[in-house]
Amino acid sequence: MHRRSILVTGASGRIGRAIWERLQARGDDPSGLDRNMGPAVRWLADIGDETMLARACRGVEAVVHTAALHAPHVGHVPEDEFRRINVDATRGLLEIATRVGVPRIVFTSTTALYGGASITPGRATWVDEALTPAPRTIYHRTKLEAEALLREAAEQGGPSVRILRMSRCFPEPANAMAVLRLHRGIDARDVADAHAKAVVHAGTGHATFVISGRTLFARTDLEALADDASGVIARRCPALAAAFSARGWSLPATIDRVYCADAAMAGLGWTPNFAWDEVLSQYDAGSDDVLPPVERHRVDGDLRE
Repeated sequence: MHRRSILVTGASGRIGRAIWERLQARGDDPSGLDRNMGPAVRWLADIGDETMLARACRGVEAVVHTAALHAPHVGHVPEDEFRRINVDATRGLLEIATRVGVPRIVFTSTTALYGGASITPGRATWVDEALTPAPRTIYHRTKLEAEALLREAAEQGGPSVRILRMSRCFPEPANAMAVLRLHRGIDARDVADAHAKAVVHAGTGHATFVISGRTLFARTDLEALADDASGVIARRCPALAAAFSARGWSLPATIDRVYCADAAMAGLGWTPNFAWDEVLSQYDAGSDDVLPPVERHRVDGDLRE
């Protein structure tokens, strides 16, 4: 088996570390770069340190670029810093990767950049690669700008690019997280596996994929999800409805969007394996990734996707 040399930026973060671990488990040779030290970090540096980046990129077969400022930083970090890290540093990484001959960049993006386009009054919105983003915050805008930089370079003969727009993936209450896995949430291990698949995805140029858990909903459910989500869940996923009833948990009354990862599953040969039942198993086992349940299921759709 070929052991690939792969650079993972942001390797001390939750997703960067998960990707590093998945690549290592596959038999690759991942090296991490981060400004915070951690078990996955070989290169201790800010993502804007182009001297260190050039050293870290030398001889690698791919860069997985997860380093970024995220939605929780909005309002706490100056917009100029968002632009420096999310856009300018991506440009610098791209220029270095092109110069030293890195053939593939996998870019960790976000479904949050769909912004206002993911909300439709009176019905849930079907979110896939065909939906045009409508960014609302500096986080959304800078991630979208970074995507555009990478695509343009790929079209001009630079490194081939695979952009993965990942959905909601962070610790939160068990009852909210389990339902989110039905329509707009994903396990970090599935995110990591999608990135590992994207590293070796055949072809040149660029491709963009929505990465989310496998939804059980269909486009024909969109109006009903807005008015009677609990009824749709009971019909589409009776096992989850039964599990919630047994625990005394209520189902949500409304769902506002459905992320569809069909293109990623078909294109990357990837399957999300950790669904709502894994959330309950993790909760029962006392996992730190799953918080105690809350009364209400309402969650902020753009908080940290």
